[in-house]
Amino acid sequence: MSDKKRIAINAFDMTCVGHQSFDLWRHPRSRATEYNTLEYWTDLAKTLEKGLFDGVFLADVVGIYDIYRNSAAPSIRGGAQVPVNDPFMQISAMAAVTEHLGFGITSAVTYEQPYTLARKYATLDHLTKGRVGFNVVTSYLPSAAENQGLPRQIEHDTRYEIAEEFLDVCYKLWEGSWEDDAVVADREAGVYADPAKVHPIQHRGEYFSVPGASLTAPSPQRTPVIFQAGASSRGQAFAGRHAEAVFVGGLRPDLTRYMTDKIRDEAEAAGRNRDDVKIFAMLSVIVDETDEKAQAKYEDYLQYVSTESSQAIIGGWSGVDLSEFGEDEVLNYVKTDSIQSFLTPFTLQSKDKEWTREEIAKHCAIGGMGDVIVGGPEKVADELERWIDEGGLDGINLAYHVTPGSFEDFVEFVVPELQKRGRYRTEYEGSTFRENLYGAGRTSISGDHPAATYRGAYEGMPSTADTAARDLSGQAEAPADGQSLRPAEKAVTGS
Repeated sequence: MSDKKRIAINAFDMTCVGHQSFDLWRHPRSRATEYNTLEYWTDLAKTLEKGLFDGVFLADVVGIYDIYRNSAAPSIRGGAQVPVNDPFMQISAMAAVTEHLGFGITSAVTYEQPYTLARKYATLDHLTKGRVGFNVVTSYLPSAAENQGLPRQIEHDTRYEIAEEFLDVCYKLWEGSWEDDAVVADREAGVYADPAKVHPIQHRGEYFSVPGASLTAPSPQRTPVIFQAGASSRGQAFAGRHAEAVFVGGLRPDLTRYMTDKIRDEAEAAGRNRDDVKIFAMLSVIVDETDEKAQAKYEDYLQYVSTESSQAIIGGWSGVDLSEFGEDEVLNYVKTDSIQSFLTPFTLQSKDKEWTREEIAKHCAIGGMGDVIVGGPEKVADELERWIDEGGLDGINLAYHVTPGSFEDFVEFVVPELQKRGRYRTEYEGSTFRENLYGAGRTSISGDHPAATYRGAYEGMPSTADTAARDLSGQAEAPADGQSLRPAEKAVTGS
């Protein structure tokens, strides 16, 4: 490997028919309509591991895109991120046919409970032998809120406050509840785990009350790799505190560099190493043997895309109904409770171009909000290097146009060229997802991360062996104002 930064690559996918390139599921080369079969996912996993990808990053939404034209019909008709299945279900099968590939799985914490979601991630971390990541999102679709029984979408920054406490609970469960040597599996003594080394976390906060102990024993990574995908000012602060890997958008590397610098500044302000935050931009690649063949492939794909599906998705991303604008009308920035950063590159940051409704719809129809690189292996590698170096990035979340064809093309044409330049691994460095990103031996979360606060934080405190820690109803009693805690660990209360 050269002295230049290695380019990390995650495949960007979703358990749906149309993810970022809309209506290309109709292309004869696409297997996107097989999204609901295990064979699609296991074949994809083997392709990605052959190409030495860091991981597959699975997006998710828990609502339907119905802002555009005040209707869900455009997104349903085009299969634009609906129907969409649960992204957790295929992971075990994908893990069974691979040894190194990581799995970043999205969950909207606004509509989950930390106690049970922490168990799901820990379970998968066990089953995959430490290859799981948790993409923390706060959900941006009004339909998601409505279908979870809420009268309206929770305000943007409040969703992040909920996410802060949500992760705090998860960290306590993953890092602190079970001591390292709690599981003894002593067959002769008949003791599987030592109750004195399993601790109720006694969390009482503003949004969650979780008095009990974790349901799962420590998994290989304990805390899964923490991903985050919000780029608003509040999202950047959240990423600086929690994220090990951040997913950002960007129309140009210079605009992306502005965001990556701010996120690393936030990490440093939170007491973390700024380079510990691995930042990925979403890009898509259309590549072939030559520039001319790649261009022909691009023009072929354009025959299938739909700006109606694109505008349906944009409505959810931005919270703005593009049908209310004329096709040639220039869009201005509008603050909403959706993805506040979506319109920024097209409005506030776009100094050399005014974007109309039609232009934004066409741009997002193929490759979503990310840039599309078209060319032969050398041209694509040149552009990827430019994005990484000028954009201050660590890697790419590679979106597809046709699946798995776009990933197969990348493995065939781009990976060897990047390897030749010393910018891409030639073998996996370790066996866990965190080792894929940071190198061999880095399985646990770093010591300056807030999750590490809870390592050993409950040792010497009430455990499941202490009957005095429970009332007659059998419910764990949360401590009042942290009185039962050691002074240095008062944070355990969630206050």
